[in-house]
Amino acid sequence: MPEGPLNNPPKPRTKDSIIGRGSPLATEDRRRSQRVMIRIAVTLYLELGGKPVKMEAFTVAVNIHGAMVCAPQNLPMDSKVEIENRVTMGRKTARVVRQPQGSPEGYLIPVEFETPSHDFWHISFPPSDWNPADS
Repeated sequence: MPEGPLNNPPKPRTKDSIIGRGSPLATEDRRRSQRVMIRIAVTLYLELGGKPVKMEAFTVAVNIHGAMVCAPQNLPMDSKVEIENRVTMGRKTARVVRQPQGSPEGYLIPVEFETPSHDFWHISFPPSDWNPADS
């Protein structure tokens, strides 16, 4: 397989967990909405090199603005993707907002919806002022 940014295998992380200290999911103070850690099967539809690509993936975390998706292939930052929730078959347009990071299970790809959606994931989100430490 040729070398290149889309063909390089993910680099192993030093943590056993897919989500570790310093990871894209560890930053709480920049959240616009509450994040829910949940694994949901998704399909990503996009174009790479002018060719349509369909990629099976899953979420690591979701919120009303998008998700952290784990996929087998790296995607360039700012890529436009159509994300399909395989539970509901609903689709929403999103874009890759930061450089994906390798993990033991694939690439962690942060995607943001074009417009926020309270019901795309079909789950109840905690209120925006909720703090688990207060429970």
